[in-house]
Amino acid sequence: MPIPILVLLEVLIVIGLSRLVGLGFRAIKQPQVIGEIVAGIMLGPSLFGLVAPDLATALFPAEAVPFLNVLSEVGLIFFMFLIGLELNPKYLKSNLDIAILTSHVSILVPFSLGSLLALLLYPIVSNNSVSFTAFALFLGAAMSITAFPVLARIITEHNLQNTKLGTLALTCAAVDDVTAWCLLAVAIAVTRTNSMIGALPTIIESLIYIGFMLTVVRWFLQRLSKQYNRTGRLTQLVLSGIYMGVVASALITELIGIHLIFGAFLLGAAMPKNAGLTRELAEKTEDFVLIFLLPIFFAYSGLRTQIGLLNSPELWLLCAAVLGVAIIGKYVGTYVAARVCGISNREASALGWLMNTRGLTELIVLNIGLSLGVVSPLLFTMLVIMALVTTFMTSPLLEWTYPKRLIRLDISEVNSEDSELEDSPIAGSSEETANKLLPTYRILVPVANPSTQKGLLRLAVALAQPAAGMGGEDLQSAAVHPLSLIELNDDYAFESTPAEADRIIQERRSKLSELIDSLELSEARKFVHPIIRVTNDVARETAQIAEIDRADLILVGWHRPTFSSNRLGGRVGQILSNAKVDVAIFVDRGQERLNNLLVPYAANIHDDLGLELALRLLVNSEERRLTVLRVAVDGESGNELSYDFQRVIEQLPVEVRSRIETPIVEAAEPIQAVVAASANADLTIAGTSREWGIERQTLGQYTDELAVQCHSSLLIARCYVKVRSHLASVLPQR
Repeated sequence: MPIPILVLLEVLIVIGLSRLVGLGFRAIKQPQVIGEIVAGIMLGPSLFGLVAPDLATALFPAEAVPFLNVLSEVGLIFFMFLIGLELNPKYLKSNLDIAILTSHVSILVPFSLGSLLALLLYPIVSNNSVSFTAFALFLGAAMSITAFPVLARIITEHNLQNTKLGTLALTCAAVDDVTAWCLLAVAIAVTRTNSMIGALPTIIESLIYIGFMLTVVRWFLQRLSKQYNRTGRLTQLVLSGIYMGVVASALITELIGIHLIFGAFLLGAAMPKNAGLTRELAEKTEDFVLIFLLPIFFAYSGLRTQIGLLNSPELWLLCAAVLGVAIIGKYVGTYVAARVCGISNREASALGWLMNTRGLTELIVLNIGLSLGVVSPLLFTMLVIMALVTTFMTSPLLEWTYPKRLIRLDISEVNSEDSELEDSPIAGSSEETANKLLPTYRILVPVANPSTQKGLLRLAVALAQPAAGMGGEDLQSAAVHPLSLIELNDDYAFESTPAEADRIIQERRSKLSELIDSLELSEARKFVHPIIRVTNDVARETAQIAEIDRADLILVGWHRPTFSSNRLGGRVGQILSNAKVDVAIFVDRGQERLNNLLVPYAANIHDDLGLELALRLLVNSEERRLTVLRVAVDGESGNELSYDFQRVIEQLPVEVRSRIETPIVEAAEPIQAVVAASANADLTIAGTSREWGIERQTLGQYTDELAVQCHSSLLIARCYVKVRSHLASVLPQR
């Protein structure tokens, strides 16, 4: 097969497998980049070459590897440009003195331990052609690196970007990034000249070039930023000029004697952080780089990773020593420095785990070392394992050290205009105090599109108001939380950087404020508090927030799943399956008035919840009427109301009871009787029951006949707790 055709086939396999494995790792709450690195290793001699050596040799022959190397180098250049572009100076404005000390100690300790470890490893995994100084510098740099892009992504996904921990971690990682790249540049210079003194001219030339980039080139780029502000768009001519600058800068640093990646990184760092320009440039660049070029780099690295080289217990012990030094050095250095600076024990520990993230940045360092010959294939494999393990463990250890229930108590400098849950009366309170201040009835309302879900929020307010005692001081006893989750679908995308995530959150907050104002209910502002979060799994995050914040009801709008006709499938079905609270799904037919309520009743817990919701609406307005429809099939008597509901209804005022009807109709098909009755209703409230065709089946399929045929708007109720605890709250307060 011709080499060009073979390379295209290799690229096809690489992209497909990296996406597949990456998505698998995201499903287990790990960064997608770890899955893509693993996919690259799977294609190399560690798995594919071991299982099918002949096929592996045919697909990845030695003569095709240089082509993959060229593509991976191009990918690295532009990825480093993106890292520099997204390294926002604002990260260096918060707690800079603490961050500088913590970051440098977190580099110094693992660097020192790595250099000591080099004394043990040098005779075993290196040779005389590599100086010990270069070997120790590279090993120390590999131990001390922190992957800023992956760390920023983890911080955003955990909604830590506005916490003391998150801002400190970002500042430390930014300082760490700059320092570590400088160390790496020195290590490369020493390796190429084979002595520290011989590296001095290279280091001086590098400093001169850095000064040139941050003064003359930055001045020119500032002019470009002003031009962008006038035009509001990035033309192809300007974009081509920037890309040429990336390649030219990379070539200059290679000629100086450090490496291609530093020139690309420098140009990205020198770019003015004009929000619009940076966003558009990142969006135009990152998709091709991250989807096409970087997986090729992972595959190229995987072809060079040979886990089979670790063929004895002694070598595995050495690998464990490398891993132990990397973890302990980074964690202890960060933890001790943070504690000395007055950081609390929990935050210092969480910061230590965050700074242990190495990810893709580590892989870049290792490939440079392997290409220069300073890192042997055996040590390369050990360090790749170290990079995977340290990144893999970050999220679970962070969650263990700093669980989500504590994150909302650590929001830094939240002003009174912020409309997250922390604005509510329980913000900043201790857990015991918060329990006493919890509203008596709390509704969580996932809002996917604020411009189309006015009816959903209006229904939530109507349901919450009875618990508020119809106004006055008791409004604090109710809470409606419109929940807007910003989903991060792609790894290390520009929108997942903390600064960009903050911008998107502010935009979403503004839209939610407009939605709340459109209700034209002045009292709603007193108990409607939006929650805006970043997530990579909307259904799971919704269930977690409902559980952590002790919501009584999740009220969600219906949407048709992409690959199914089931009304209760897709994300709605996932919420129904995962949420440990009551759930109601609203199918909005556009009726603005909710005066005629219909509850088909079949004496089960789901219909009991539906009846409770109906009574809440009924008590709240004198214009509303409720019909509790019981269907008699084959001459049997209709279902009786539960004892609890009979008691509640008996205690209702006469003027409320007079607006409740409980007819019994005979019908061969209960669904058709409800469909017919819904023609005279504004809102039908039905439980997820077999009688109404919307019961969850054992194989995960839904029948949703009523959702399709119902003439009125429909509210589908799924009860989680069998013992109802809110029946008395529907009664008017006296």
